[in-house]
Amino acid sequence: MCANVFGALKSLFRKPFDGGKRTMDHGSQQPHTQQMPGPFAGYAGPQGPYPGQHPALSRLDEVQREIATLGPQVCSYSGLQSDREYKRLERELTRLLLEVDKVETEGRPELQQARKRAAGEVEGLLRYLEGNATHPSRLAIEELTQEVQNLLNEGVVGPFRQGQAQDAFEISEELVEAVQDVAMRLAQVKTGGSVPLRKARYKALTRVCAVQELLEGRVRTQTLALPLSDDTHEAVQRINQVMAQVSGARCQEVALLMGLSGRDSCAHLARVLTELLVELDALDVSSDAAVRNYRKQVVEEINGLLKHLDLEGEGEDTRRYDLAQNDSIREIEAIRGRVSVLREEVLRHGAAGQGAELQGLLTRLDQVDTGKNPCIREARRRAVLEVQALTTFLDLWEALGRRNPGADEPPSHASVWHVLASLCNLQAQVLGFDGKRADKSYMVLEELLTKQLLALDAVDPQGDQGTKTARKQAVKHAQNILSYLDMMTDEWEY
Repeated sequence: MCANVFGALKSLFRKPFDGGKRTMDHGSQQPHTQQMPGPFAGYAGPQGPYPGQHPALSRLDEVQREIATLGPQVCSYSGLQSDREYKRLERELTRLLLEVDKVETEGRPELQQARKRAAGEVEGLLRYLEGNATHPSRLAIEELTQEVQNLLNEGVVGPFRQGQAQDAFEISEELVEAVQDVAMRLAQVKTGGSVPLRKARYKALTRVCAVQELLEGRVRTQTLALPLSDDTHEAVQRINQVMAQVSGARCQEVALLMGLSGRDSCAHLARVLTELLVELDALDVSSDAAVRNYRKQVVEEINGLLKHLDLEGEGEDTRRYDLAQNDSIREIEAIRGRVSVLREEVLRHGAAGQGAELQGLLTRLDQVDTGKNPCIREARRRAVLEVQALTTFLDLWEALGRRNPGADEPPSHASVWHVLASLCNLQAQVLGFDGKRADKSYMVLEELLTKQLLALDAVDPQGDQGTKTARKQAVKHAQNILSYLDMMTDEWEY
């Protein structure tokens, strides 16, 4: 999992980083020196060979073994500097650095080289650990997580702790939308391909999305209204009691998932919910279909809560947070690849019936399973915009080709079409743009598109409804081109 990271660490101290598995060549002037096991070869000084490894090399050998153990832990660490695990790793690496510094080299180049190399690897791991824990994207992930915590503390956890959760307060749709907005912003945090940052983003997203689903379920049922009275059946009273407990458990689970509960644990809540399932299963409701359906509803509510309580180890599996290996992402990328080919054809040779295939690609994108993963949803959204950008370009290009204005066309209407012709040319340049925002060509395109918006703003419809409608559509088209240019240069990745 850390192979790419080890490769990246080469640049930190100009030596291959392999967890201390390589050997050190001490030259060929002592051909009969016995080679010892471990990362370092046996050493023979000018006074004659030692019975075993030189003591300094033996100690450095031990350090290298500890580096090999700590390296993968550092490379996959996704927390902050304030976390206990960070402090442990930092403490262990600092200890190793001090141990390396204590190694006596006796002025011998071979020992000095070995010590320098070991120190460089430890320092490289320390820099990597600190760099990821303090990276702006990592801090952005933490800020967004705290934003969700504040929202939930005020809208869910606080009322629950005040005794209102079971049957008094309601979760508003505004709260659900606010959490959803944070989830989308989390999905757009750039990781630069860093394993720790991808991991941190994925862990935060899984919890926020789980909470979002719990809140949406709460909005649908709003305090789990009890459909049957206690007089219906002898088992109904107990089912009603369980239903009320489930309502409270939902609030507890929200607090647990977002780190707002310091006393309970997901495992404890899972045991409580499982016991409720066992109790419901033992109730005899065979004689009443309505009661059976009621119990089934409560069981489904409990199962819905249980499926989110196993997130403790979520994100440890590379296949989960490395979305490049996700089947839905692969499908999206395959569609984007085809869009790229069609775009090249259009820009080089013009329209040749690509519209029908583009509509088919939109249908395929609509069928992609996002699994409620915001990152996959964002990837699909961006792919849809790529297809739509090419489709609208073709539509405008064909409309300009069919245009045959009459002698009575209002001058203001002709002005709108003149701007649309300019927008068509600019959109072709935007579709073919493959640079960055800092490029001069990007700034030129942005400025030219802005000028077209100003030109449209200057058009006076003079009361003509057709001109008003055309100008409104042209403004929207120009804004969409600007948004597309912005999206294609924002360096977003999975």
